[in-house]
Amino acid sequence: MIASSIKILLIEDNLAEARLLQEFLKQAHKSEFTLVHVKRLRDALALLSNCTSTECSFDVILLDLTLPDSQGLASLTPLMDQAPSVPIVVLTNTNDDELALAAVRRGAQDYLVKRQGNVEVLVRSLRYAIERKQALEALRAVNQALEIRVEERTAELVKAQKLNQFKSEFVSMFSHDIRNPLNTILLAAGLLQNNDDKLPKEKKLTHYQLIRSAVKNMSQLLDEVSLLGKVDSGKLQRDFTLVDLKDFCSQLLEEAQLVAAEKHIRLVFTTCEQLSKALCDENLLRHILGNLLSNAIKYSHPNSNVYFELRLKDDNTVVFRIQDQGIGIPQEDQKQLFEPFHRASNVGTIPGTGLGLAIVKKCLEAHGGEIAVNSEVGVGTTFTVTLPLMKA
Repeated sequence: MIASSIKILLIEDNLAEARLLQEFLKQAHKSEFTLVHVKRLRDALALLSNCTSTECSFDVILLDLTLPDSQGLASLTPLMDQAPSVPIVVLTNTNDDELALAAVRRGAQDYLVKRQGNVEVLVRSLRYAIERKQALEALRAVNQALEIRVEERTAELVKAQKLNQFKSEFVSMFSHDIRNPLNTILLAAGLLQNNDDKLPKEKKLTHYQLIRSAVKNMSQLLDEVSLLGKVDSGKLQRDFTLVDLKDFCSQLLEEAQLVAAEKHIRLVFTTCEQLSKALCDENLLRHILGNLLSNAIKYSHPNSNVYFELRLKDDNTVVFRIQDQGIGIPQEDQKQLFEPFHRASNVGTIPGTGLGLAIVKKCLEAHGGEIAVNSEVGVGTTFTVTLPLMKA
């Protein structure tokens, strides 16, 4: 909508032409015009650069294409850069039709030929230029809004696609990983049921141990999935209790000793004497260190060492360092190492869900800690966990 009062910036070095245009505007009856006249392009640019308030903004620019400090189309670009929303009507001489048309193609809204116009032509041109510019600006705003909406919708679709892919991978992986212990339970239970009177005591014990181990694996898998769900939904609660870190780590090593012994892996624990009891979430800490220690044993070569170090830093943080002499992690896999279901490309037939390190990362974030990894294929991997030490 065009305002009843129109403010014009005239850029014209010829005073006679400027006076003629001013007289035309005085004769107009339907609109009130305010004319500000400058003779140089640089003066116009300076005026536009200082116009920051609504009161001093211009509704339209009348531009002479033959100025002392700028010629032809060269005047358009700096003006449009300085005042992109202000329409421009160019003023040309009688033999400059091609130049005027080129100016319109470059972004001017209209053109007038000097000495060939009158009041009606001038007013109509100014009003048309303003209306056209307003329509273009409105169209541009609509296009920008549409582009933003398209980008947002595209991002939503990509997110939904990734979520669907994640769900599909989750169902596939979960079904696969829970089927193995279920098959073990069914097979062992069937053998016990059908051959109970024929099996020796040692064989029965072996089958019972298989069932217990399978149940434990299923329980661990369900715990991991449940924990990830709580973290992602923001329902994971932290429960800080007083924990003796040395005793806690010793207990973890004792629990891992049986699995390590099967592969003839030696667990080496070192700590410092300065450590005392600290406030920790024991459940989160068990998930963090238990997963890392389990992985270190799982991916180690037989007859090798796994080192578990616990130490206190000067900045009141505690560091847990778990180092193995195993298969290592390829460099290209390390960037995605903490994503759910991602496993390194060199794990081969070594079983695993790909959830352990994702859980470690989530638990560390909930506990305010950090983790770093240093690994080399064929040499081994070191995980360093840093936690803020909260004393009672």
